[in-house]
Amino acid sequence: MQLTPQTTDAPEIAPTGRRSFLGAMLALSAAAVSALLALPLIRFSTFPLRQSAAESDWTEIGPIAEFSSITAPVPKTITLERRDAWQKSVSQTAVYVLPAKAGQFRVLSPICPHLGCSVRWESAQDKFVCPCHSGSFTSDGERISGPPPRSMDALESKVEGGVLKVRYQYFRQLVSIKEVMA
Repeated sequence: MQLTPQTTDAPEIAPTGRRSFLGAMLALSAAAVSALLALPLIRFSTFPLRQSAAESDWTEIGPIAEFSSITAPVPKTITLERRDAWQKSVSQTAVYVLPAKAGQFRVLSPICPHLGCSVRWESAQDKFVCPCHSGSFTSDGERISGPPPRSMDALESKVEGGVLKVRYQYFRQLVSIKEVMA
């Protein structure tokens, strides 16, 4: 009598062991690292869609009623908020508000176009003076004398809702033309 092998249709179950567990952990770790590395790429590629309006570039100086009766340049401290990637920085800087001419206010940067020193208003002399190299400017910011290559830099300003606003920018020094720095 001859025995014939019997076939079973039951599926064969593979034994689980350390190798399959380590393989699953490696696959899970690779997926987590891939997701973490893809996140900055996704944020970078969608930045223009998430970018806030350019209105945030404007900084309030104060109500125009505060400046309506001035007869000489007035220093004002403003708070600047800058965002660079994920880092947000807040700093304070000064600006000079000039008396209005023909209903328009002018705002000057206090940074000397020579080497970047802070220019101050000398009311007794009726002019701006740079303490570093004795550069001097008229009450409108026009260059009078000294090493500065150009007049003081005027900043873009506007009146909105009864409030004077300024778009603060930094300008290249030691050049005779006003050139915005990035």
